[in-house]
Amino acid sequence: GDNTMERKKHNYTKSQWQEIRQAWLFLAPAIIVVGIFFVLAVLFAFYLSFNDVNLFTNTFSFKGIENYVRIFTDQKARIALRNTATFALVVVPLQTIFALIIAYILSSRGIKGKKLFRMIYFLPTLTSSSALTIIFMFIFNIYGPVNDLFMNLGFYSEPINFLQEPAYALKVIMVMNIWSTVPYYMTIYLASLVDLPHSLYEAAEIDGATTVDKLRYITIPYLRPITTYVLLTGIIGTFQMFDQAYIFSNGSGGPNNSTLTLSLMIYQYAFGQMNTMGYAAALAIVLAIIIFTTSLLAEKLNKERG
Repeated sequence: GDNTMERKKHNYTKSQWQEIRQAWLFLAPAIIVVGIFFVLAVLFAFYLSFNDVNLFTNTFSFKGIENYVRIFTDQKARIALRNTATFALVVVPLQTIFALIIAYILSSRGIKGKKLFRMIYFLPTLTSSSALTIIFMFIFNIYGPVNDLFMNLGFYSEPINFLQEPAYALKVIMVMNIWSTVPYYMTIYLASLVDLPHSLYEAAEIDGATTVDKLRYITIPYLRPITTYVLLTGIIGTFQMFDQAYIFSNGSGGPNNSTLTLSLMIYQYAFGQMNTMGYAAALAIVLAIIIFTTSLLAEKLNKERG
């Protein structure tokens, strides 16, 4: 009886075979693109990470795990990892909290000008990252508006060179990143809050709940799956931060390596120095493992809180 059941399962009709063929035909372009530009690229990078690579002569000499061992002894890699981790630890929680609070306020009833505010506030997300970086470099310039404002308010008498001071450079990029990503995540939260029944808030109000209580006990638990998504994309984005650090430091990671991120360091070794493509590939693999591990931890922590 079991054999006849098995045969029936695999005896597709002519139209079913046609559907299967069509499905594979539609999937083929995507499979080819993903296969070449993702799967093969990752496998090739993994292969490169075990070799000493000279792209000009197209020669590969096997080095084993030497490139990986070098990461742990490289002082520059340690600095880049510390900068990237600090950047992620500050930016990810802050952009998530701000996005959630603003979305909560904008989803409340009785607030005027919500649509206009949403439209204006979403503009940074539509602006290119390089343009935003240049604007922020002007704002935080030694003769820029931020220095003018703080000096007029009497916070300090001499202007601070935010762009060239190692203590401030990465913080400026953090401020810019939070400011430009909050609107995007706010929109995601807002889209989800549309489905939240307003009767829950009304019931909480009858029980004497304050605005903060409603946010804490209704909104945050309801948005937990969305928060997981926001945290994961935030972690991936911050750990891969490259363009802003590159433009800010003109590709050097300065001043004094204060804006050097892992992605920028990978770029420097891959395209800025001779014969270090293998080491850059090893760094890229390690970065991918770090992102994957951190994302899993964030997802687990967020689920446990629920």
